[in-house]
Amino acid sequence: MTPTPAKRALPSKESTLFRELLNLYETRQLKKGQKTADQILKKFPEHGETLCMKGLILTHMGKREEGLELVKKGVRLDLTSHIVWHVFGLIQKGEKNYEEALKSYTQALRFDKDNLNILRDAAHLQTQLRLHDGLVDTRFLLLKLRPNLRQNWIGLALAYHLNGNLTEANKVLEQYERSLKNVPDYDPEQSDLLLYHVRVLEERGDLPEALTLLDTNAKSRAIVDRVAVMETRARILSKQEPGTDAEQAWRALIERNPDNTSYYYGFFSSKNTDLGALTDADRPNTLHLLRELSLQNPRTLTPKRLELTVAPVGDFKPLVNMYLLQGLNKGIPSLFVDLKPLYHDNQKLAVVEELVEGYRQVLEEGRLPDEFPDAVAAISDSDVPTMYLWTLYFLAQHFSHTNRHSRALSLLSTAISHTPTLPELHTLRGRVLKRLGDPYGASAAVNEARLLDGQDRFLNTKSAKYKLRAGLVEEASDIFGLFTKKDAVSPGADLEEMQSLLYLTEEGDAHRRQGKLHHALKKYHAVRKVFEEFEDDQFDFHGYSLRKFTINIYLNLLSWEDQLWSHPAYIHSAVSASQIYVRLFDSPSLANDVLSTGLSAEEEKKAKKKARKAQQKQEELKKGKPFTVNRRSPLKHAVAAAAAAASNEDKGLELTPTKDEDPDGIKLLTSPEPLERAWKLLSPLLRLPINNIDLWISIYDVAVRRGKYLQAVRALSHAKALDADHPELHVRYLHFQKLYGSLPLPPPAPVGTVISNAMATLATDEMSSEAYNVQYLQRHSGNAGAVLGAAKALQILGGPRDEVEGILFGVLNPGVDLPLKTALDVWSFLKDTSSPRVNEFRLACDEKFNLSTVFKTPDELAVMYSQGPDTPINTRAEIDD
Repeated sequence: MTPTPAKRALPSKESTLFRELLNLYETRQLKKGQKTADQILKKFPEHGETLCMKGLILTHMGKREEGLELVKKGVRLDLTSHIVWHVFGLIQKGEKNYEEALKSYTQALRFDKDNLNILRDAAHLQTQLRLHDGLVDTRFLLLKLRPNLRQNWIGLALAYHLNGNLTEANKVLEQYERSLKNVPDYDPEQSDLLLYHVRVLEERGDLPEALTLLDTNAKSRAIVDRVAVMETRARILSKQEPGTDAEQAWRALIERNPDNTSYYYGFFSSKNTDLGALTDADRPNTLHLLRELSLQNPRTLTPKRLELTVAPVGDFKPLVNMYLLQGLNKGIPSLFVDLKPLYHDNQKLAVVEELVEGYRQVLEEGRLPDEFPDAVAAISDSDVPTMYLWTLYFLAQHFSHTNRHSRALSLLSTAISHTPTLPELHTLRGRVLKRLGDPYGASAAVNEARLLDGQDRFLNTKSAKYKLRAGLVEEASDIFGLFTKKDAVSPGADLEEMQSLLYLTEEGDAHRRQGKLHHALKKYHAVRKVFEEFEDDQFDFHGYSLRKFTINIYLNLLSWEDQLWSHPAYIHSAVSASQIYVRLFDSPSLANDVLSTGLSAEEEKKAKKKARKAQQKQEELKKGKPFTVNRRSPLKHAVAAAAAAASNEDKGLELTPTKDEDPDGIKLLTSPEPLERAWKLLSPLLRLPINNIDLWISIYDVAVRRGKYLQAVRALSHAKALDADHPELHVRYLHFQKLYGSLPLPPPAPVGTVISNAMATLATDEMSSEAYNVQYLQRHSGNAGAVLGAAKALQILGGPRDEVEGILFGVLNPGVDLPLKTALDVWSFLKDTSSPRVNEFRLACDEKFNLSTVFKTPDELAVMYSQGPDTPINTRAEIDD
């Protein structure tokens, strides 16, 4: 036994007090614990373990800074005590600094390698950090120390599973199951464990063994989840040997739940048919089987809907005719959304349009359609007005989806005159106006829908979202406030606390459009905070799931968490924020301009002072090699909310929420290191396979300005794999070619060699940048986005302004497809380059997009909406194609 160091040894009385101190902490008697610690420290002020325990207690009592200093002092005084390292690990874990916490636990285990609590906490941290090799070793030691604890067996099996060693996971489970005695009947925990064992065997490829284990335990009722048994059995049979047994298993599932589309896909996979990739040879038999399943389950629409996808054009019309009549007669609002995927086939689109237009014409005459009258049960002449209304609603969605928006508005005008109290008509009208580029009219239309049912949260949320898109942030906040806490600081604060991604992204975008970049950055960073909390929340489940034997859903949770940062809301926020940071880096005075807008003289003076300091810092950073910045040590994540009150052995840390030192985002805007902040937002996405070209373009923009040329060229390669002809990729390629060629010395090998090889693959031919740009423009002369890309590239290459503007105005040529969004991008580019032809382009677009309001001046909008933004003068409802 290792002797206790003299500086750690305590006399009998103080030793008893120290054990009492540990017990008081465990039982959360914090004030008594503090007094006990003070008694010890009065005689032994440099006893490291007591100092650490007092610091831990003070941290729980809300005195975080004081407690942390005591813990650090205690660690310095006794570096060989497992208690001080354990306490230090608890503090770091409470701050969500999992890497440092694991290092502290590793140090603690050096001095007490068999401590169960430390080993268990270390295993949770290794799972959180996905350090699966170390997790196996830790779980194995836990099992060795406590083989009679069943969660240690499952923990080791899970560790092997996560590490990819399914053979060892299977061995552990088999040995554990052989040791079981007196298992109660219908035990849900044992049931989930057996399903997990089947899952391991299935993933390992031992399908016969998996099926045997499943059937044996299903018959004995050891597995109590009957649906899971049926689904697993059908899936294994399909993998093992598609045929009659698998077909019958899927038929049983369909009979149990005929509305589950995945069962139909499984049924056809058992017949070696993929519903998602049918060949013409498979269609007749597949259609026949779907009709058979539809007859067996006459009350479900799922097989009928699948028939529409499978049917060739020749068989499609009678099937979709019956489906449409049933849906329109029942007044199903989502009928168009249900059929919209069929529009990928232009022939089917034409059939749907022909049929529904025919219905409209007949219904306008006050009679019912003649086609297939028996397809719709119990329909009478009294149903004509209702069916007519839903027919108009369907057609309006159809024409808007096919870019015939004025026709859609005309139909909606008729429908609203017919039934003005149907909210769906007004929300659809708002959607059409939004697509036309009239955000104010869209907001007014959706607000009319909201007023029809003031207690409907969906309508209120939809109205608030449209107000945000129209720039009416305060009005949107008032609507959000109808359903948020009355005692909250603001509706936005409550929605942020509820982690409403829709609110955070929409308001961030609204502020960005208005030029309030500091408020936009604040919202985008709030989105990151939400996802950090999502990631941190999984920590409590590492222990909970083992104790409760919820193993299968726990594995699903880990898989979901692995892809967490690929959520569209986070990608959008990260890309948007990084674009702002790039602008701030390129134009340091931009922060000063933003903060000076709408401020008082005193506020403007303070803002300018902050902006000047930030600008000086950025200029200093730019004086070194091109696009490089000084690196700072990474900051620890601030604890934004109280730690989850879980029943972990370490009791956790219940820290109070930290005060927001930057409520308006001014510090974010004036940060001296905008590129580092942007990189912090983008870096979690680098390890994920994300097919979003805007993301890779943003990664390039940040990396190249940081001087990380290898990262930049890799981002270009990823973007090329997604869309080789994307306009923004074309611009970045020429930008990098010019930048890389201007370096005094290229990067040394092997980095320089890798970059050169990658550059060779990005270009299709060896030619000058100017010629390459001309060739690109010629290849894509009918694409407005490509025309804009060619103009941006010419500006980067130093082309004359008149040539750049000449290319840009080419988007107005008759043969060029010019979407509204691209027209706005061109207009924005002309404004950014201070072109004298900005107003000329605006007037041309205002004439071209005559139903839009985004190209009108504030004075023109004031005339149009003289009674307020919610009362448009021109409804645009009567304009037809």
